[in-house]
Order: sequence, then structure tokens, then C-alpha cells
Amino acid sequence: MTSTKHRKLSLGMACLAVAILSHLFFLTEFFQGRYMTGLNDGLSQMIPFKYFLYNLFTEGELFYSESFGLGGGVFSQLGYYFSTSLVFYVTVLMTFLLEKMGWISSPNLFYWANIILVISILRMTCILALTTYYFRKIRFAVLPAVVAATLYGTCVMYFRHVTYWEFFADAMLFLPLLLIGVESIMRDGKARWFIAAVALNMIDNFYFAYVNFLITGIYIVFRWLFPLFLEETKKGKQIQLFLFGGLAGAGLSAPFFIPSVYGYLNNYRPSFEDAIPLIGPVDNLLLHGRLVILPAFVLLCLFIVPLYKKRAFRFFAVLTITLCILHYSPMVGSLFNGLSAPQYRWEHFLALAAGGVAGGALHHLKLVRWRDVLIAVTASTVLYSLFFFADPKLKIKFYESYLIICAVVTMVILLLYVHRKKRWAFWVTTGFLIFSSLLTANMFQHEKLTYRDNGKNKGPEYGITREYMESEEYYGVDQRKLIRKLQEVEKDPLARIDWMVDTRNNTPIVQDFNGTSVYSSILNKHLLYFYLDDLAIDMRRESVSRYASLGDRANLYAILNGSYVIRKRGEEGLVPFGFKEIAREGEYVAYQNEYRLPFVRTASVLFQEGDLKGTPALSKERAMLQGIVLEDVGQERTAIPEVENLIDQAALEPVGGTYEDGVLVVTEVSGGLDVIINETGLLKEDVFLSFFIQRKKNDKDYMLTVNDFETERKKNDSIYRTNVNELTIRVPAEERIRIRVPKGKYDLRDFALYTEDYAVLREVKKESDVKPKAAVTWNGHHASVKVDNTKGDSHVVLPIPYERGWTAKVNGTKQEILRANYAFTGLELDDGMNEIELTYYPPFFAASWAVAGFTAILLVGIVYWRRKGMR
Repeated sequence: MTSTKHRKLSLGMACLAVAILSHLFFLTEFFQGRYMTGLNDGLSQMIPFKYFLYNLFTEGELFYSESFGLGGGVFSQLGYYFSTSLVFYVTVLMTFLLEKMGWISSPNLFYWANIILVISILRMTCILALTTYYFRKIRFAVLPAVVAATLYGTCVMYFRHVTYWEFFADAMLFLPLLLIGVESIMRDGKARWFIAAVALNMIDNFYFAYVNFLITGIYIVFRWLFPLFLEETKKGKQIQLFLFGGLAGAGLSAPFFIPSVYGYLNNYRPSFEDAIPLIGPVDNLLLHGRLVILPAFVLLCLFIVPLYKKRAFRFFAVLTITLCILHYSPMVGSLFNGLSAPQYRWEHFLALAAGGVAGGALHHLKLVRWRDVLIAVTASTVLYSLFFFADPKLKIKFYESYLIICAVVTMVILLLYVHRKKRWAFWVTTGFLIFSSLLTANMFQHEKLTYRDNGKNKGPEYGITREYMESEEYYGVDQRKLIRKLQEVEKDPLARIDWMVDTRNNTPIVQDFNGTSVYSSILNKHLLYFYLDDLAIDMRRESVSRYASLGDRANLYAILNGSYVIRKRGEEGLVPFGFKEIAREGEYVAYQNEYRLPFVRTASVLFQEGDLKGTPALSKERAMLQGIVLEDVGQERTAIPEVENLIDQAALEPVGGTYEDGVLVVTEVSGGLDVIINETGLLKEDVFLSFFIQRKKNDKDYMLTVNDFETERKKNDSIYRTNVNELTIRVPAEERIRIRVPKGKYDLRDFALYTEDYAVLREVKKESDVKPKAAVTWNGHHASVKVDNTKGDSHVVLPIPYERGWTAKVNGTKQEILRANYAFTGLELDDGMNEIELTYYPPFFAASWAVAGFTAILLVGIVYWRRKGMR
């Protein structure tokens, strides 16, 4: 018993040692003040979301935040990231305990940046231990099992995931757990491990549960085709246990899985319309892999024929060869990404299979003869040469040279072992295999995962540092000072500030204020439709999975409680109408909205949403100011606000190129069209210019400017394009509106021109000032409103995003929530005083807990009756 404990402790320490050594480069970076994270999603999503959720969770709010963009159900919408992540839950618990014991101060952004490395080492230790147990389960000896686990756990994909998209790495933790469950059914006829593994996978992350379940399905099919043992459970019984275990695990996970899946289904992302080939170039598996690098030892073993006589090796070898072929299939990548744009997030399975090949070969290396190795060396050399010469993108630098040298050394060591077949030669072979895996991991961290700016001026010169995070590019001192000034003078806790650092839509989360932007792969589809389609709000950067600002459009700021905007000095043309300077700090200036409307607005004027379809955005804005836009208003609909299209009274003049039949050809570095308004008497406060634009070539992203307004457009084959090419841009009224694009050929047509004097806004503001002020509190998943409906209005609209999960009571009576103004909350009102209570819980919250409870009781009952029957 004691020796078993010692063996387990020794194995655990070995796993920890491997994990630490594989992170050696990042450890040295850590002590030099650099973080294990990426410039883009690492800083824009991973660190902010953990910081944000920890603060929410420790304040007792689990489900919703008014600070998530314009407001959102974070339990559902961040289920793809950390809101259901078991690894994050453990991190939160440990952090909370450390904070309460006074060992750490209140965790800030830098704390979450720092502990990425610590969590990564501990996560990898668990991965190595679980994977070793899996290989022991299929009867690998201890050393081959550890080696196989090392090749899996330290694969380059793990480090790529942790650095760029940290939660991706959790998939590598839960896959071996699933395979242990599969083997328990196949060998022992017991489903306990499988039930637990299914439940944990589905709780932790619905997306990677899908990926890991597809992987597990492939694994089961291959296990049936290539049985590892003679005494396996019959297939019919296996299928029964897999179905039962899958359903039981799904039932237990329901309170976490169902809300997350609903969040995914309630998201909007433009469908991927490009052709997906069956076979296509992905990357170089042997010499330049960004996802997986096939170890030279594994490649050699795949060509050693006698090893195929052994069941375990044959199974993993055939699986590895198959997965290497699938690696080059974008169609398979699409399948694993839900039939969307190809992504290769399944390839940790290839790393595990490759580990199995290495472990299986070490187990039977004595069978190998000199002639077998010579054939393998020759075939591997040919394959390396093919991958070297056939890859047009391959540039031999230090990292690639190392991989070639490593392959040569591996060949020599294997030849040495076969020649000697001594115990020391076996240890040299095994030792070099582990050493080369650890070295490859560290080399990959240095060469591929460490940010280098190389004169692009997009980030720090080298590595992600605290200095960069505290710069004006992320968490600037002047920015924070200005935000705090506004928060100190503003009495309304729900006031929104329109400010974000360029491309960083989660700036409000990073800098702790209620903003108007957010960046998340899953968002409320109604808000996305509101921005992309209904109101055509240009966000200054075309991209999916985000929304930002309100297009400098004063009517929208008034409607959505947009109280302040912050702009850099010299950007006065980007300040919306009705905003006046209130404070400045460094190069930043804050402006206050003088036409802010009440948070709670009542009205009896109702517009039918369908009637407004196809009308200009300005008509819709005025409709929302004058009343409320609803899906169905019955017979009470109001005439649509009319706006005049003045494009026929304007001239189009090409600049730096030619314009004919809707095609703009820019021949100079920059050019475009000038829209000239002939009658200056038509000019008012602002101009709304609408047009269709699309670059003819797919070559690159480009910057479009309309006077002072800049917006970045994606290239036509980008997987992040919105497919929205009909733009509406607001600019202050000028006689000449300048559209500018870089050199190239563009479709540019369907112009419309509207002017806005804000007479409607001024009138609505005047009316709202004399109405009784409503009392409002909105904190997370609960909002309370008291409004005195003295004018007998029929409806109330609140700038709380419409989302399934909200329930409402008006004067104690439950009432249906209406989708108002395209994406927000509307309710019917009683005359006189109305007390409104709004409560949010994740969709299907009660039902999912009922399913989980029923499943748990059923499983306990089955265990009880089985034990009773065994007595």
C-alpha cells in the first residue's frame, strides 16, 4: 500500500516536473516581466473576461451584467469562455480564499495576467497524470505511458491554446477523461467513468464537448476495427452503456450546458459562404506546424513494419496516419467547427494518437531489427525532403533548423539502439524523446508565441509586458483618470460612456465603466441585428462577434442612455450633435450629452416593425424617438416618419481615379468620390450618407474614410467579414462629403443622402423634461422601476436588451415582455403608478435543474438497487 502511494506520488512529481520544464521559456519571461498571453484575444478577451467574471461571481451575481456591452446574460453568452469552466471555477475559489486570507490584494488585470502561467503548469500536470492513467488503462508499462502522455501534454497546440485562447486548453484535460470512460465500458462493462466524463465535458464548455464527442466517436470506431484486448465487452452491450452513460452525463450537465447552448443558438454570425475543399494546404506537420508537430521518432516508427504486429501500436499507428490525412482536409476542419469556417481545434487528438505510437513502439522496441530501421530512416528522409521542398511558405530559420537537426539526431539514436540493444541505449532513446519534446515546446514558445512588433507599431517591441498594458494602447493612465472624473460627477449609475481603445471592444470591462461596446464570440442576436441590419450602425471596424459605439448618431445616444463620449484631441468631427465638452485629461476630451432622454420612456405612439423595413435608418431613429417600435401593434400602428432622399440634388465627382456605372477605379495611392451638395440651404446639423461598397479583389483589408469618419473593411474572403456592404455614415453637415479608399477597384453604388436638424429630438427632450421622473434600479439580474403614468400612455420602453430569461411583473401581475425598438425591453402599462419588477435567470433554468435532479436521483437509485441485489 505504501509502495503504491510512493509510486503515485513519484508519478505526480514527474508530471509536475515535465510541466515545469515544458514552460521553462515562459517562466524565464515571467521573471523578466512578460506575460504568457497574446496581443489580440489574450488581452482583448481572456484576461478581461476572467477579471470581469471574478468580480461578478464574488459579488454574488452569477447570471447577468448591465456592464456587458449594453447589458447581457453573461452565464449564457460567456459559456463559450469561462462562465461554466471548471478550471476557472477552481481558480476563482482559490483566488477568493487567498484574497479573504489577506495573502493577495483584490485581483486586478495584472493578477489574471500573472496566474496564466501558474494555471497552465497545474493544468498540464493534471493532463499528464490523466493521460498517463489512460495509457496505463490500456496496459502500457509505466515509462511508455509517461512518454506517450508527455508527447500529448506538451504538444505545441497546448501552448498555442493557452497563449491565445486559454480556455481551449481545457479540452486537452477532458479528452483523456472521456477515453478512460470509453475503456472502462469496453473492458470492464462499467459506465461510471463515462458518465462523469460526459457530464464534466458538457459542463465545462459546450463547444469543446462537441469537439471531444466527435473525437470520441472516431476513437470508438477505430477501437472496434482494431481491438486492443480479447476480453472486451460485447459491442451490443457497449452501445447500450454508451447511450445510457451519454444521456445520464447530459442530464447531470443540463443547468450549465443548456443555457450555454441557448446562448450559441441566440447568437448571430453570418454564414460562411466560401467553398470548402476536401483537401487543401493547412500547415507543415513535420517542419513548420502551428497546430501539431509530428515528432521524428513517431514518423520513424510509422515505417517500422514489425511493430504493426502488436495490437496497441497498430491501433495508434493507423489512427495517427488517418488523422494526419484528415489534418489536410478543410472540410474536416469545418465539420469540427459546426460546419462553419474550417478550424483545426480537434488536433490534440492527433497529438494523443502520436503519443500512443511512441509509447507502443517503446514497449516493443526490442522487436526492431537493423534492416527495419534503415528502411524507416530512408522513408522518413524522403518524407522530410518532400515536406521541405513542397512547402512554398517554409523559410528555414533557427526553429525549423532545430527540427531538422532533431530529426537527424533521433534517427542516429534509434540506429544506435538497434545496433546495441543495451539497456543504456533504451534509456538514451527514451530520454532524448522526452528531452526533444520539452525542447520543441520551449522553442515553439520563443519562436511562434512571443509577440514581436517588427516595426508594425501594433504592440510592444517584444513580448506582452505590464508597461504595454498600462500604456494608452490598453489601460492608459490618462484614460482611467478621465473615466473616474466622469464617474465622480455623474449621479446616474446607469449612464453609459462611449469610449474604447482602437480595436479593443472590451475596453469598458478593462477600465470598469458602463460602455457601448463588447467583443465576444457569442452575443445577443437582437443587438447584433440592431447594429448590422436594423439601424445600420457603422462600428468603425467591420468584424463579427462584436458591436461598438453608436456611429456618432445623436438620436441613438439619447435613446440608449448614452451620456458621454470620449474622443482624442483633434477628433471634434467625431463628436455627436448635442455633446459639449466637460473634461479633458492628456490627449483625451470628454463630452456630455445635453439631449439625454430618461432611462424609462412611456408612449402611446406605436410603430409596426414590418412597416419600417427598408426605410432609411433616420426614419427608424425618429420612430423610436416619437414612440415605440414593436413587432406587432395590431390596428394601432402609426404612419412612418418621412425623410427626404437628397441624392438627386447632389453631384458625384471622382477624385484620384474614375467612376462609371457604379464602379470606382482609384489609380492614385488614395482616391474616391466627392458627394457635392449643390444647394447649401439643404444642409442642417448632420448628414447621413448611405451607399454600397465592396472591393473587387480579395487581397487585403482596407480603410474607408468619409470626411473625418474612418472605418476598416475586411477583405472579401475573410472569415470575420459581416457580409454587410450597405453602409450608413453620419458626418457633420458640409457642402462636400469626401469618400476615400486606397488604390484599387470597387463596386460603389446605391447612394442615398439625408440631412438631420434634430427637431424631433429637441421636441422629445422638451416633453421628457416635464414628465415625472421614474425611479430605476438595475443591478445584474434584477431591475426595479417605478413610473407614474400620468398621461395614460400604453407602453413603456427600457434600454435593457431583450433577451430570453427575463420575466416581468407590473403591479404584481406577471406580464409578457415585448421586443421593443428592435432589441430592447417593452411592457404594457396601467394608468397611474406602475411598479415594475424585472428578473433574469438563464434560459430554461428551472427545467434544466429539474432534469439534473431527476438524473441524479435515478443514478443513485440504480446504484442502490444494484448493491442491494448483490447482497
